[in-house]
Amino acid sequence: MKKYILRYVLLVVLTLTTTLFSCKKYLEVDNEARVDINELFGNVDNVNANILSIYSRAAGRNVYGGNLSTQFSTGGDDFWLRGGNPYNRNDVSAISTFNPSVGNTALLATFSQLYEGIERANIVCKYLPKSSLYLSGSTEQKFRLKNYYGEALTLRALFYFELIRHWGDVPAPFEPAADRDNLFLTHADRDSTYSHILDDLKLASELLPWRSELTAYRTFRITKSAVKALRARIALFRGGYSLRKDTKTLQRRPDYQQYYKIAFDECNDIIKSNQHQLNPVFENIFRSLHSGTARFDDSNEIIFEIAMWGSINDSDLARTYGFGFVNATVGGGGGGARAVPTYFYEFARGTDSRRDVTLPVFNVNTTANNKLMIRLHDIPCGKFRKSWTQFDAGSPSLTFGVNWPVVRYADVLLMFAEAANELQDNSGAFITPLEALQRVQRRAYGANPIPDTPMDKDGFFKAIAKERLLEFGGEGIRRYDLIRWNLINSTIKEVDAKLRQLAWGAATANNPYATYSEYIYNRPTVFNNKTYAEETAALLLFGGTVNDVLYTLNTVNPGGTYIRQGWRREVGVWTNGVLAGGLFSNTDQAWGTFFVPNNRELLPYPGRVVLESRGSLAQNFGYTD
Repeated sequence: MKKYILRYVLLVVLTLTTTLFSCKKYLEVDNEARVDINELFGNVDNVNANILSIYSRAAGRNVYGGNLSTQFSTGGDDFWLRGGNPYNRNDVSAISTFNPSVGNTALLATFSQLYEGIERANIVCKYLPKSSLYLSGSTEQKFRLKNYYGEALTLRALFYFELIRHWGDVPAPFEPAADRDNLFLTHADRDSTYSHILDDLKLASELLPWRSELTAYRTFRITKSAVKALRARIALFRGGYSLRKDTKTLQRRPDYQQYYKIAFDECNDIIKSNQHQLNPVFENIFRSLHSGTARFDDSNEIIFEIAMWGSINDSDLARTYGFGFVNATVGGGGGGARAVPTYFYEFARGTDSRRDVTLPVFNVNTTANNKLMIRLHDIPCGKFRKSWTQFDAGSPSLTFGVNWPVVRYADVLLMFAEAANELQDNSGAFITPLEALQRVQRRAYGANPIPDTPMDKDGFFKAIAKERLLEFGGEGIRRYDLIRWNLINSTIKEVDAKLRQLAWGAATANNPYATYSEYIYNRPTVFNNKTYAEETAALLLFGGTVNDVLYTLNTVNPGGTYIRQGWRREVGVWTNGVLAGGLFSNTDQAWGTFFVPNNRELLPYPGRVVLESRGSLAQNFGYTD
């Protein structure tokens, strides 16, 4: 048995780098790889190990532990990664700012790892259902193997989905490399690939049971709800706008409504199943993602998360993305990605519990573990926090075992509401679209009034779009929501105009930010690692609480022990009627600067992939270097 496992490992390792690029190296092990399928899949535990190897391709910094979660998916109106000075197109931040070079190493790392996962899944998806154990094993064996087959189908669909929404018409092999005559694959029409993976997910939903029937899987492995939620998400992208090579414009196909119907049906099934509810405490959703803590999600809001562990399979979330620790006794971490400054003021003043979790206005610094206010354009994502993990200042690295939430129940409710609104048909709905929207809002606002919702189609859609901005900030969703709605260009223009109003000195009669302060003043306070609400309430600010100080105009410098911090001031400075300084001083900030409509909605193929494809792949238009 060991020799067959070793051969399988050899096949996988070699095809990681040769599936798309190099024929010669692969052919050297072609015959060696053709093992007896019943030997390879003749033991349930071995099959499980193969499935876990597919999951591993979703983990690590190149995929959901960093690049897909924090670099590739930012750049909308929630978060972005600022570039260095000078600006470097080979830095990963250039992807967030819509301007990577084709030689950007992050592109190749992520592109390759996604295909590694696909190759591993292809082997399982083709040969597991043909094995004698799958066909004639015991009832228990068949049950487990059907679960594994469903997981492999779903993970392959997830990997293809990420490739399509980042690169468009990517090669789409559904056969293992050993069984293909040509390894130099060309572009596959994304609609065809979408159809294939949507069919695969339909099958997977029949193979996998609900969470309550497979409790050992918890949130770390795929169950029926995860399959259905991912199928709904992919269907909305298939029915949405995407950048087409032939027309070089964002378009959606005439048959888009049938995919909204798929999303409606899948989300409706999940809601009816009663397997998941909203976590009553928004902050606890994200605490549950952190290693070394108790689980805080008894409501099962998290439907599927990518587990991070070890070294190469760990995540970079607490360091790159999370709440900031600077020279604190718990060590460094966080503060890499920043909120677009206008995002803070999209939340209702003092009534939306998501604001302080998503956008902490302080960090922890000095060895006394003091909290200090930070600048408006330095606010990180608070959903990931080093102090929620088991690591401390003595940790050998800045990876902290923080998992990534792929899909949660709030998304199911809002996808359901969106699909129903687009269809204008609620036949068979378990709850109304309005109820789905308001369940998410009631959790956010607690005892406070929730916003009024227009009930016309356009008004209801705008309410959903706003709710998704508030609910999923920093979760790798917003940039691609804006693209599939064909709103990315208009949103960047709108936010750019808002940023110019927000910049100090731009006050006019119709400026909604005119009454906010240029500077704020605060005293250091001890960080006690409590909830964000408690830590925010304990801040010592001149003028009152956060909900007083950050929403009013103060021109007084109290002096004494108060420390001055730029707030609105450093977003930008007007000099003789010209906006300069702050975010607008040079391209190292780069939010929105490099976006080109009908061009930068897709990423460039890694230059090495195009070069080694022997002419079978063409670079996405608009990228030459």
